[in-house]
Amino acid sequence: MRLFGTNGIREVVGERMTAAFVERVAGAIAATFAPGPPVVVGWDGRTTSPSFARIISGTLAAAGHSVVEVGLLPTPAIQYSVRPLGAQLAVIVTASHNPPEFNGIKCIAADGLELPREDEERIEAAVERQASADVPFDRVGEVRADEHGVERYLQGILSLVDAPAVRRRAFRVLLDCGNGASARTSPTLLRRLGCRTTTLNGQVDGTFPGHRSEPTEENLRETIRTAASLEIDLGVVHDGDADRAVFLDSEGRFVPGERMLAWLAQEFVRAAHGGVVVTPVTASQAVEDVVRAEGGEVVYTRVGSPSVTRAMQERGALFGGEENGGLIFPRLHLARDGAMTLATTLDLLARRGVSLREALAGLPAYTLVKRKVPCPVALRPAAMDRMRAVLSAGATEVVTLDGIKAYRGGGWVLLRPSGTEPLFRVFAEAKEPEGAQRLADEVVGRLGAVVRELESGAAPDLPAAPRAKG
Repeated sequence: MRLFGTNGIREVVGERMTAAFVERVAGAIAATFAPGPPVVVGWDGRTTSPSFARIISGTLAAAGHSVVEVGLLPTPAIQYSVRPLGAQLAVIVTASHNPPEFNGIKCIAADGLELPREDEERIEAAVERQASADVPFDRVGEVRADEHGVERYLQGILSLVDAPAVRRRAFRVLLDCGNGASARTSPTLLRRLGCRTTTLNGQVDGTFPGHRSEPTEENLRETIRTAASLEIDLGVVHDGDADRAVFLDSEGRFVPGERMLAWLAQEFVRAAHGGVVVTPVTASQAVEDVVRAEGGEVVYTRVGSPSVTRAMQERGALFGGEENGGLIFPRLHLARDGAMTLATTLDLLARRGVSLREALAGLPAYTLVKRKVPCPVALRPAAMDRMRAVLSAGATEVVTLDGIKAYRGGGWVLLRPSGTEPLFRVFAEAKEPEGAQRLADEVVGRLGAVVRELESGAAPDLPAAPRAKG
């Protein structure tokens, strides 16, 4: 039984994600980890998150565990609380950036990182055998509330940036909380940094009325229009659980996440005169270009923060993250962290005396295109088998670390099944926008044809391999 995907369990509420299912998973967690140090329980702003979290807290307590509820907080704030609270584990009810009909469960180890895969497998096996660990009445654990999560987290961030320098700049910031958990932390963070802030979607609402929770350029059209009409230095948008931050420049233009990843990697490696940066196979070539130029090394992993953070821990990396705005700063902790990304960006801009646009101007120019192709989960292995030969044809190098990544003369294309949704993700990059778009279009077209053939049971009829120019 495979329940945990790239970033925890995520399912549609009322289908697989039910109260009974949550109780089964919580019972499995209770049976997998013996009572001892406390278990932290926290949640995001989705409509079902408080009720699911309390099922988890009650089930753990009934199994003899001491539970500390930190309440509604960004995922990174909950992760940050694990070590100060001396917890052996944290259980977070969140579906991150997924649509509002989803919810999920994410487990964090005692070191603040996502559970290693072997522990997830132990929980999955316990769910399958419907394990539970109830104890007699006199051994039931206590459930207590911790009200210090926001302050603990913000103090940790502020201790690592030059707050006086940021205050002197008095940045004008458009903050879009996306109706998510960042509404509890990012407005306060910006106020303490002396920013003049205009806030959008600052009320926590699990239906995400302002825009869809994933902070893509397409989903942020209204935010971008608003930013363009204001006098700002930059804009920042968080996803539902605030482990991401994406940016807009002073003109309201969307800054692709891969450019922020490359710029911050360059800054950290330059300051350290070398070092390791960890990023998934989805990263732009720009990251490799700037890190190597500064004497650093790039280590590639599978997609997902568990893979990235564990590799960062093993290699002693000074920075890491993904091209979707999920960046990781080990000075604070090994977790994707939207608020730390925001504070670090303001800190660097203030100390350099430049605008965001000026800071990004010298980066290598690439275009990275991202697409999605729906596909039933049961058909994905067969679709991958059929696409492997197509993508490999004419490639100068093929990497199968996560999905299939094929390098061509003018760029690369990556096809991988999503770990959180019933679809494939297609990434294509080239120097010229037209080359990246063309490569993505051709792969998406052929993959769509393969999925339709598999659904109909027809024999495959695949065209020649795609070619990117530029």
